[in-house]
Amino acid sequence: MRKPLVAALFALVIAGTGAAPAVAAPAPTAPAARADTRAAAPTLQAVNFAGTVSLSNCSGSVIRFPNSADTAPALVLSNGHCLETGFPDPGEVIVGQSSTRTFGLLNSAATRVGTLRANKVVYSTMTDTDVTIYQLNTTYAAIRSTYGISALTVQDTHPVAGTAITVASGYWKRLYSCNVDGFAYRLKEGDWTWKDSLRYTSACQTIGGTSGSPVIDNATGKVVAVNNTGNEDGQTCTENNPCEVDANGKVTVREGINYAQETYQIPACFTTANVLNLNASGCVLPKP
Repeated sequence: MRKPLVAALFALVIAGTGAAPAVAAPAPTAPAARADTRAAAPTLQAVNFAGTVSLSNCSGSVIRFPNSADTAPALVLSNGHCLETGFPDPGEVIVGQSSTRTFGLLNSAATRVGTLRANKVVYSTMTDTDVTIYQLNTTYAAIRSTYGISALTVQDTHPVAGTAITVASGYWKRLYSCNVDGFAYRLKEGDWTWKDSLRYTSACQTIGGTSGSPVIDNATGKVVAVNNTGNEDGQTCTENNPCEVDANGKVTVREGINYAQETYQIPACFTTANVLNLNASGCVLPKP
């Protein structure tokens, strides 16, 4: 879960002993292109970087919901643990916090085409899920007019096991392609517990800096989850080593396997104008 901190270290000491293996193997550009081509062959469209963003230490994406108006303030999705003011405590929910955070907007080729700026943190938590949603000081229509880039749509139905997916990291400008392996009833990491987490097949070997990346359904191009953690060392339920806990309390450790938090439950909590309403019918996000 401390992947953003690891990523910042990689960026600063890329020639250092710990950084070299993760960054050097394999080169970021060529593998991304190969993975993209394989995923695209049997599907309707190729997943690319358009609409993803880079943060100072994480990844993210410009998102909209199925009913969001073009004139609504645009939103950026990342992880709760990527919040610039630090990890939210267990049980803590942050709503309406002021922010001036900036994001590098990427086009389909992973070229940075502009800078977007937040004016507030609409919602952030690490309880039950691991998300931060920022509101920008511009609209979807303005972003599309200026940069020719549309927001990624968040799917409002539960993802399905076996689905071909791509984790698109704006920080590293890399694509990771694999499938949904299944779902963890509870995922526990340190003091935090997440519900119904999405588990990747082993092909998605995400690294530091990929935290907050959108997990995209290859067939629809919609966001089904947000990348957030993985078991790095085979330890049990410690930070950077999440464990799965089933409904009967049985603990399973999957060393080297990575996870994301589902996002299908988020659209029900927003109006067409992208106003957060945690009391809306069908909204199950934790409340402050």
